[in-house]
Amino acid sequence: MTLRKLHRAARSATVIAALFTLAACAAITPQDRQAVAEQSTPVQTPAQLEASSAPAASISSTADALRSLIESRQVVELRTTYNGTYGASLLFKPEDLVYYVALFQQKDFWRVVQTLSESQAEAMYRAFSQQSAELAEVEIARIKLQAEYAQSERLLTIRNQELAVLRADQALRDQQAQQVAARQEEARQQATALSAQEEQLRNELAVMQRQIEVLRAQQAELNLAKEVQSDLLRR
Repeated sequence: MTLRKLHRAARSATVIAALFTLAACAAITPQDRQAVAEQSTPVQTPAQLEASSAPAASISSTADALRSLIESRQVVELRTTYNGTYGASLLFKPEDLVYYVALFQQKDFWRVVQTLSESQAEAMYRAFSQQSAELAEVEIARIKLQAEYAQSERLLTIRNQELAVLRADQALRDQQAQQVAARQEEARQQATALSAQEEQLRNELAVMQRQIEVLRAQQAELNLAKEVQSDLLRR
């Protein structure tokens, strides 16, 4: 979240807190309103929280008192609502019958109200719970968007891997097709050469066959001439 959005959220938190405080105080007595005004601590922005965490001041606040009571286990947690890193808690100190209502982010208290009135404590708890829900809207939206972005990144990685495999398969097919085409071309060339050689052999064979026939005809004539001469000699 940017600094401008953080300041805007802090101002919205202050206004919302004031509205819910007025709504909750409308249902209680004037004495309880005075007690709340004296005991409640204002909503602190993150910048104010950082400033207040500095060791310069030693003034104890209601939030500090509640932290001390929680650490010493003197209070009982009655209700707690979580909205993202924000939340609201209703705690009770049995020893003094005192209620504490806290609005917090993670482990930091933004606002703490101390009261003896159960109805006021319940009203403030509902108000703080609603406020925590409104404060957490941006954070929850950011968490969802981060999850969607992470999922998109994972899907992109998977798709890139699938694309790389498909491209490798296509490259292999192209290579094999080229090799097959080369072998077929070589086979055609060999077939053409063999055909030419076979034609040449046939021509040579035909020439030889004619020569043989001529020689045979000559031989037959010689044989006939010898026979005729032999007959003449016998006569």
